[in-house]
Amino acid sequence: MSGFSSEERAAPFTLEYRVFLKNEKGQYISPFHDIPIYAEKDVFHMVVEVPRWSNAKMEIATKDPLNPIKQDVKKGKLRYVANLFPYKGYIWNYGAIPQTWEDPGHSDKHTGCCGDNDPIDVCEIGSKVCARGEIIRVKVLGILAMIDEGETDWKVIAINVDDPDAANYNDISDVERLKPGYLEATVDWFRRYKVPDGKPENEFAFNAEFKGKDFAIDIINSTHDYWKALVTKKTDGKGISCMNTTVLESPFKCDPDAAKAIVDALPPPCESACSLPTDVDKWFHHQKN
Repeated sequence: MSGFSSEERAAPFTLEYRVFLKNEKGQYISPFHDIPIYAEKDVFHMVVEVPRWSNAKMEIATKDPLNPIKQDVKKGKLRYVANLFPYKGYIWNYGAIPQTWEDPGHSDKHTGCCGDNDPIDVCEIGSKVCARGEIIRVKVLGILAMIDEGETDWKVIAINVDDPDAANYNDISDVERLKPGYLEATVDWFRRYKVPDGKPENEFAFNAEFKGKDFAIDIINSTHDYWKALVTKKTDGKGISCMNTTVLESPFKCDPDAAKAIVDALPPPCESACSLPTDVDKWFHHQKN
């Protein structure tokens, strides 16, 4: 068990919906800033934003106090990814590594493009379908260098350390061997997922070849350094909320009561018994309209 928990506010698939994270004491925290990057030696924390097979584009709200997870919005409408044939929604558990940041002011030497202004993304390839807001521990296996509309957008490939097959996966070559076609499908998905919205195909550095574990960890650690500069105000975040409860050297650190006041000002927690449309129902309604 990670010791972290989540709390939903308002109804899913609405503009008001938020998922806040709590620590082991039940105190509200930022999943961006307060969850340690490392769970233990060589094991990273991952914040699950989007469960596998779902379509709602959920993400850590970097500009909101405490950075809850919310559904992305474009032109006033909630965003959903299309079912790209032959895939259904996201083909992995998708999320981010906390305490990382792809600095938009830094031009990456591998891609020649600046960062996308978000925590580094993770595709978790294990057998379990995780829950939105779940904090899992992952073993990093490799990385893909995507270029999204001129921005560097690294995609880390990882597996939950609690997966029954985790011991068999130690580098990107193990994914190629044990899940044939999965990495090719991952490139295909990322290349085409914005096309149904009228966008061009995404591009990749390294001819869309995955780099291995050591390279991936170096990239993750570099984004951790950029995050440190952000949260200690050595870099101007330009609108990013760095409110946190644990980073001692951060001028944005607040006490748990101040964090609680942020959440208490929002709509009450969603009752699990309330009748809500499913993600798929919402997606098909979105397609028709």
